[in-house]
Amino acid sequence: MTYDRLVCANCAAPVAEGRCPVCRANRERLQQEGPFAGLNPAALLALLVVLVAALALLAHQTA
Repeated sequence: MTYDRLVCANCAAPVAEGRCPVCRANRERLQQEGPFAGLNPAALLALLVVLVAALALLAHQTA
């Protein structure tokens, strides 16, 4: 999940603005997650399907 849509429970402002210490801490934590953290499950599933198809095509060409 990306922080641009989150609302802080402490100050009721968007987390992306970083108005309070809680917002700033959560924004830092969310930015430190891996490169696939912002992808939704459907995008991850599509990426997995493409990867499996590419591996199957490679296996078929070498056989």
